[in-house]
Amino acid sequence: MKTLSLVVPSYNAQDYLLRCLKSLVPDGEAADVEVIVIDDGSTDSTAAAAEQFAAHHPETVRVIRQANAGHGGAINTGVAHARGEYLKVVDSDDWLDRGAYAALLDELRASIRQRREVDLFVTNYVYEKVGRKRRAAVRYGSVMPLGRDFGWEEVQRFRPWQYLLMHALTYRTEVLRRAGLTLPRHTFYVDNLFAFVPSRTCGACATSMLTSTGT
Repeated sequence: MKTLSLVVPSYNAQDYLLRCLKSLVPDGEAADVEVIVIDDGSTDSTAAAAEQFAAHHPETVRVIRQANAGHGGAINTGVAHARGEYLKVVDSDDWLDRGAYAALLDELRASIRQRREVDLFVTNYVYEKVGRKRRAAVRYGSVMPLGRDFGWEEVQRFRPWQYLLMHALTYRTEVLRRAGLTLPRHTFYVDNLFAFVPSRTCGACATSMLTSTGT
């Protein structure tokens, strides 16, 4: 089994998909990471770009093409095909900071090696809006313990800007499947369902307070 599956829902993403994918392939082509690109019925060259990239990284990147099912439908496909102990969704217009990504992988590998079965890793993330010069970082250090395992009973009250989005979450894949998560097709903004439906089944959680960047 892989350590991490990175699911990349992609629809008409030809202009920014490669930037995303380049940030997801670990240095040295780590054998325990897989990147699953879901081409969700794109009408541009998204599929061709993804397949060309996969041809250069055949041990890491897979491309699955499907009829358009929307963001939630693409994520459902990725979860169904994931072989990783953990799963993270990275939208095609987002990318990961290399240092933060490496640190997250170290945490995931340690959890597996130590048989801790941490259900959810929560990480900081950065909003970078097109047309805006300032970035907005979302951090959870004031509401969750830092760098150790904990349960929901230790979580403090969230501030309005600290809502959990997909960008912050890396689930144990079994948690997603055990929760029976099926996101609605052809629906925008399924983040809340992805965040809160599986989290009801979580036992131990951990924060590593890493930073990933995205648009």
